[in-house]
Amino acid sequence: MRWLLIIGVSFAASAFDLSVNHLAPQTAQVAALRVVLDNPRVRVYRTTAGALTRLPHEPAVVVSLEGTPGSDAGRAIWLEDAAAPAGTSRVHGAIVVVQPRRAPPSPAPPAGSKPGDAPFTGMSFKPVFENDRVSVLRARMEIGAREGLHTHGSDTIVVHLSGGEIEDTADGKTVVNRWRRGDVEFEGRGTSHSARNAGGAVDVVLVALKPSSVVSR
Repeated sequence: MRWLLIIGVSFAASAFDLSVNHLAPQTAQVAALRVVLDNPRVRVYRTTAGALTRLPHEPAVVVSLEGTPGSDAGRAIWLEDAAAPAGTSRVHGAIVVVQPRRAPPSPAPPAGSKPGDAPFTGMSFKPVFENDRVSVLRARMEIGAREGLHTHGSDTIVVHLSGGEIEDTADGKTVVNRWRRGDVEFEGRGTSHSARNAGGAVDVVLVALKPSSVVSR
């Protein structure tokens, strides 16, 4: 699982606001859609539950960033139509929306692994749900946790729930990435790296795209 390498995009710098300018300020805030990741495989929004009906009418994984009575932060659900009004009743507050794009998958990498398959210490993985489009897990890196060198067998979106500092090594270079709650990463199929937790415990939601989820139009 390649959590912690930025793949050609700085999400905070490249995010753009799709809010409607003529709305009153408080309404515009609710309706804002911020694209935090956009590539041929997936488009990811950071927004609020009230803005779901303004999304494209496509399936999506919706991840809650805030806890509510009876539901912890990090709850992830599948919506067949993310823009259907019924979806707004199932989530609350700040959310991240992951919509697979209709593009062909990259070739399968040799010896690619699924999230949680690589050698690791101080890490845990909990399946949330799986269908023919995606596999979704909750993952946690304890203080000092390490993940061995591995190659990603699927395009994976990482949604940060807690933030933290992760030391990432790829192609002979080591960097420390500092994440905040709501930050999103894309870990491409066939990319390789190892990782070490350089700070406090880190909690994330992992959305692994299956090849059938990105078929050509």
